Amino acid sequence: MTTVYDIPADMLIRQVAEELKNKPQIQPPDWAAFVKTGVHKQMPPEDPDWWYVRAASVLRRVYIDGPVGVQRMRTFYGGKQDRGSNPYQFRRGSGSILRLILQQLEAAGYVVHSKEGRRISPAGRSFLDGVANGLKAQVSESVPGLDRY
Repeated sequence: MTTVYDIPADMLIRQVAEELKNKPQIQPPDWAAFVKTGVHKQMPPEDPDWWYVRAASVLRRVYIDGPVGVQRMRTFYGGKQDRGSNPYQFRRGSGSILRLILQQLEAAGYVVHSKEGRRISPAGRSFLDGVANGLKAQVSESVPGLDRY
């Protein structure tokens, strides 16, 4: 069976984001059109569906690195801040966005909150592996050597 590890991240995240649009629990808040994704950014995202892409990325990250907390996730989505004539410095991403996405993924049943942090639930693992298995045919055409899985 094909898993998340066998599919390139960009293809998987794109397909999972499309699937998450159909879930009523995953909805961008009203302020999502105006907010920056971190202090290191200068403008909000241009993609109108960025909330679903970020949710898909967070779900994949919890699958791979779980259990994780919000602070650790903030470092994954951080970046370099332009400080003018001073050297760039790393800044963490927005914790509010990540916290709300993780809460929505918990409501959808894909993530479980435990003492160690948030980890993928059996339903979330099944969902991601199902999407990865569906993408296997497309990936085997573009990535040589994947057909052995």
